[in-house]
Amino acid sequence: MIIFPIIIIISLVLYVYYKVAIVKSKDGLIQSYFNAKSRICLGSFIFFYGVNQYIYYLSRFSLIIGIIFIFFGGLQLYRGFREVKHYRSEWKRLNPAE
Repeated sequence: MIIFPIIIIISLVLYVYYKVAIVKSKDGLIQSYFNAKSRICLGSFIFFYGVNQYIYYLSRFSLIIGIIFIFFGGLQLYRGFREVKHYRSEWKRLNPAE
């Protein structure tokens, strides 16, 4: 399964990208938006790492660790998607012309 390591690496790179974008931005709304996007990338990293952990080792211990990672990764993904939706609507509300 080569797809999971690729997704893991891409999500880790995007996480670092969005964290750097937070530092470069001065607007608080944009910083919050980028933080939400980085939360999605972190959640996908943790989620797919948990899936990959179980598929690679296939033991009871890796199943427990994988379930924990999948749970926390899913929580990060859910919260990140909700925050992105909120900040995107705030941006549209504050900047109706763009």
